[in-house]
Amino acid sequence: MSDILEFETYLSISPKKFEIYLLDTKNFKNLYKKDYKLNYASEIIDFNSLSRFLEENIFKIEKLIGKFIKDISIIIDNKTILNIDLSVKKKNYNDHITNAFLKNTLTDIKDLFKENYQENKLMHMIVNKYLVNGVNYSLLDNNISTNEICLEVKLISILNSTTFELDKILKKYQIQVNNYLDRNYIKDFFADDHLELSDMSYKIKNGVNSNEVQIISKNPKNKGFFEKFFQLFS
Repeated sequence: MSDILEFETYLSISPKKFEIYLLDTKNFKNLYKKDYKLNYASEIIDFNSLSRFLEENIFKIEKLIGKFIKDISIIIDNKTILNIDLSVKKKNYNDHITNAFLKNTLTDIKDLFKENYQENKLMHMIVNKYLVNGVNYSLLDNNISTNEICLEVKLISILNSTTFELDKILKKYQIQVNNYLDRNYIKDFFADDHLELSDMSYKIKNGVNSNEVQIISKNPKNKGFFEKFFQLFS
C-alpha cells in the first residue's frame, strides 16, 4: 500500500454486533470492513467473542497496510452509557464573553463530573444551548456583552470497568485506544446523512459538531475564537 495514504481504524462494539473499519482518511473510503453478529440476546458485551473477532481481523488489516496498528477509536453502544443534562449559571465580570471565561466555566463542569462520577470516563461534552440576556443561542461569539450566562450541557460517559476490559483486550495487540465514542450520539447527529459509521465517527472526532468540547489533543493551528475554546482539554 502507498505511504501517501493515511489510515485510521475504528471498532464498533455492542452486545449484539461487532464491526471493524480501516478508513482511508484522504479519500474517505473504507479499505477494510468486517462485522460479526452475535446469535443470542444479551445486554452485556461478550468480551470473549470480541477477542476472537479481533484475532480474526487485526492481522488482516495490518497485512493490508503493511504496518502495525498502533491506535484505534472505539464506537460503543451499551445500556451502561450515562447521559447527563445539566444547566450551569455563572457570573461574568468582564465586558464581553471571553475565551478564558468559557474555558473556566466548562473546566468547572468537567471537574464537577469527575468528582461525582468517579466510576465513569467522559466521552463527549456538548454545549446544547447558551442563555444570554434572556435570549437562547445555539452558537455564541465573543462580541456579546453580558454579566451572566447560563449553559445547557450534555455529558456522555462510559463505565471505567468497560474501558478497562477493552483496553486489556487491545493491549494483546499493542494497540492503544485513543477515543471512546457514543454510537447513539454519532447516529443522531448525522440522522439525515447516509454515511458509513467510520466516516461519521471520523468527523465527530475531528470537531464537526462546533458545540462539542474536544477532550483529546489536536494539532495546534491558527484558529478562531470558538475553535480555540473547544480545545480546552487539549
